[in-house]
Amino acid sequence: MITLALLGVWTGIDLGTVALQSLPVPAGSPVDQFLAHWWVFPASILFSTVALASGVSGALFFSPFFLLVVGLQPAQAIGAGLLTEVFGMGNGLVNYVRQRTVDYATAKWLLLGAVPAVVVGALVSHVVPTALLTVAFGAGLLLLGAFLVYYDPPEECVPGEREGEFLKQKNTGRGTTTIETTDGETYTYDTCWRPPGLSLATAGGFITGLISAGLPEITTTQLIVRCRLPPRVAIATSVFVLAIAAIAGAAVHALAATPVWYVVAWSIPGVLIGGTIGTRVGKYVPSEIMEPALGVVFAIVGMIVLASELLA
Repeated sequence: MITLALLGVWTGIDLGTVALQSLPVPAGSPVDQFLAHWWVFPASILFSTVALASGVSGALFFSPFFLLVVGLQPAQAIGAGLLTEVFGMGNGLVNYVRQRTVDYATAKWLLLGAVPAVVVGALVSHVVPTALLTVAFGAGLLLLGAFLVYYDPPEECVPGEREGEFLKQKNTGRGTTTIETTDGETYTYDTCWRPPGLSLATAGGFITGLISAGLPEITTTQLIVRCRLPPRVAIATSVFVLAIAAIAGAAVHALAATPVWYVVAWSIPGVLIGGTIGTRVGKYVPSEIMEPALGVVFAIVGMIVLASELLA
């Protein structure tokens, strides 16, 4: 059916419907519902390709898409976005681990805050009223969009450029960390004072559990500009932390809500394909242009979500 769906996109013929009419499928059955959402598959390929190529969280695409286009309830859209992101980041995570660019000592401390916080955020998203969660989701997208516009892409940030005098003192004299990658690069930098990173990971984890995005956007840049980590190491470490935290958050969402498997069954294979494409084309994408542009897009989507709830 995936092949039929793709042929339908290319030819303009709804081959999925033709095939469905030839099958003895009772109306309203789970299979019928699943086949009706075939178009989530090509959309997922597109979103994952753009996300991996630009280096932003895939959930920033998927959760609004599931909410505004697919028509899921906020908690379901957030859970589906988080579960999709778990699979979408697989290629990047494996590459970072193989390249040995993850600072596991820093990741351990970040996980102490991120994992409990993402679980709490996921639980809260199923307790608060739907209207309040929608407003929080829209406001979160607006703030994250502003964050992408305001801060330089991680690759362009200078380690320690915004640590300030207080953090400079705290970050000094704690020894050094050395990361030796498989491609021959060696990164040696001052070991960071842990509490700021732990606090940021806690805040990012809660926001991620609540609206399915925020942890990598918050932690990556801050690890560089306030904690002196080299950009390559900071990105790899944030992805590693997000992968583990996202699994915990997705599990909570799956257990606390009616799973929307008829959607994620299309989105998961889509992001696996899109992730492969995105990692290959990412080196040709100018991040200093792409990230601010996407920040504007996410801010606009956040305003649409807020308007749809507050002006309804």
